[in-house]
Amino acid sequence: MKPTEPQSLTVMPTDHLRSAIRDVVDFPKEGIIFKDITPILADGELFRESITRLCETTGGVKVDKIVGIDARGFIFAAAVADRLGAGLVLVRKKGKLPWKTRQTAYSLEYGESIVEIHEDSVKPGETILLVDDLLATGGTAAAAVKLLDELGANLIGISVLIELSFLQGRSKLLPHTVHSILTY
Repeated sequence: MKPTEPQSLTVMPTDHLRSAIRDVVDFPKEGIIFKDITPILADGELFRESITRLCETTGGVKVDKIVGIDARGFIFAAAVADRLGAGLVLVRKKGKLPWKTRQTAYSLEYGESIVEIHEDSVKPGETILLVDDLLATGGTAAAAVKLLDELGANLIGISVLIELSFLQGRSKLLPHTVHSILTY
């Protein structure tokens, strides 16, 4: 089933969400402007709004499971899964999952990292929405997509609260649909 575009995301401006994002200069290292989501998490109405908007990215498609990416993605994925009545699956850094896993490596700016998923967490054909807090270079999301593809998931899209479009991470996720609530 092909995902549909959300119908109501453009009706209400996202200015209130955008204004809550705090820029932290030179974090975690010099030259980086970190987009801090904790003010949204600390405000019940803003957090609820962000979850509503992420849920709307399904376009009304029934989702079996929401997959969250380690670690801040878990916050949003868990709330979306609860709201949609879907299961929650975790993609974690290597060595953090206790059962049989499937893993894949991906490139970082200075080296490589590995993410894992439980082998039995997604059944072939299950409808999946991948959720994360932020899409930057796309490496971690692309690794998660690779794992989901290997497990035979029907990935209807990747939904993120924030996309740093100038880093072109979306291009690593083609042909999958990416929904971002806020774009910088």
